[in-house]
Amino acid sequence: MVTAAIFRAAATVMLLVLSFSACQAQLSSTFYGDTCPNALGTIRTSIRSTIARERRMAASLIRLHFHDCFVQGCDASILLDNSPSITSEKFVTQNNNSVRGFEVIDEAKSAVENVCPGVVSCADILAVAARDASEYVGGPSWTVKLGRKDSTTASASLASRDLPRFADGLQRLIDLFESKGLSERDMVALSGSHTIGQAQCVTFRDRIYSNGSDIDAGFASTRRRNCPATFPNGNGNLAPLDLVTPNSFDNNYFRNLLQKKGLLQSDQVLFSGGSTDSIVNDYSRNPSTFRSDFASAMIKMGDIEPLTGSAGIIRRICSRVN
Repeated sequence: MVTAAIFRAAATVMLLVLSFSACQAQLSSTFYGDTCPNALGTIRTSIRSTIARERRMAASLIRLHFHDCFVQGCDASILLDNSPSITSEKFVTQNNNSVRGFEVIDEAKSAVENVCPGVVSCADILAVAARDASEYVGGPSWTVKLGRKDSTTASASLASRDLPRFADGLQRLIDLFESKGLSERDMVALSGSHTIGQAQCVTFRDRIYSNGSDIDAGFASTRRRNCPATFPNGNGNLAPLDLVTPNSFDNNYFRNLLQKKGLLQSDQVLFSGGSTDSIVNDYSRNPSTFRSDFASAMIKMGDIEPLTGSAGIIRRICSRVN
């Protein structure tokens, strides 16, 4: 009897401990309410100042958060530089000379460190920066859940495997997003971030010179003017992902797909007779639905495998482990 009672008491204590640990580990929008109440305002001021100088940076910051979360979860691993113990993710094909905004995150981190040293993670700054970037260029806002820790590792091999490529087909994209717990609708909504930003000639050259049935001939002709056919001539020349309203967050990206004017192959496959056609149609007609779904998908993406509680660290400088 006594032994059984002791066992039950011990089990109850263990359940309480586990329950407390689970609650501790959950992300929360008020995570820094006591430890750094000015964190969000400090980040917001820094990010808005940067985008005011270069509007394209809004797209870059949204993409930076995305490329972080798809590799090891949302842990700021993408920010780590090469070191004797780390092979950086920055130099894999999908990121090299393409992903940008590292110095913007560094500036925001420095500003936060001045207010609350050693409290706010780089991973959380990436998530907040993406939200602030969207809002600044007329996109949706959302409540960012906080409490992520920073990784002490990076994985170039996982980055190469798990990040989408500009020539990926529809099923490959669906599989990649599903592996991260994101639905086809989440995938199409997140792809709508291509309503802003630009792409390099090397990423769309094959598409505009393909003479394919899935690209508008006039659109291809326009894009060829600044993207020579011969590799590597003009590889870095830029073109807007949305030709119509390249600096505004709206649903024209989806209207472009209906007209076969998606710049990247991985854009146009979303409207190519497959399972995502109906979602593209919906977003092309209903901008409010797109905005709502985009915000929901960004929140969901921000929940991918975060390090919380005792896992991970708070990096003082985002590009290296303390």
